[in-house]
Amino acid sequence: MNQRNTFQRTLTLDAVQTLANHPTADDVYNFVHAKYPQISRTTVYRNLNKLCDSNDLLRVKIFGAADRFDHNIHSHYHFKCDECGDVCDLDVPYIESINEMFAGIGGRIVNAHQILFDGLCPECQKK
Repeated sequence: MNQRNTFQRTLTLDAVQTLANHPTADDVYNFVHAKYPQISRTTVYRNLNKLCDSNDLLRVKIFGAADRFDHNIHSHYHFKCDECGDVCDLDVPYIESINEMFAGIGGRIVNAHQILFDGLCPECQKK
């Protein structure tokens, strides 16, 4: 790994941590690019993928929308508002036993799970 990639990877990770709002790849790129205009979108996207592959970031897959990135890599659940699209962590216990419940079904091994809850956030409920 060369020093340039290390610097760019650090910028990308710092952006996700600073934004702390489950940003999309475009959000991360715009944040980094504002400070370092020479960085390319491809570089940021590549580093987001590498950070997810190395378990330094968590990719939150959103059906029908752009993936989000989370600096909280511990097992937890997410909530997406159907109205504003905001994604946030849910402060509920992670149920490890779900992995065991589905292990062996169809010969599969379950290592982890992600659950995304949909609904309306408190701000959108007020509207």
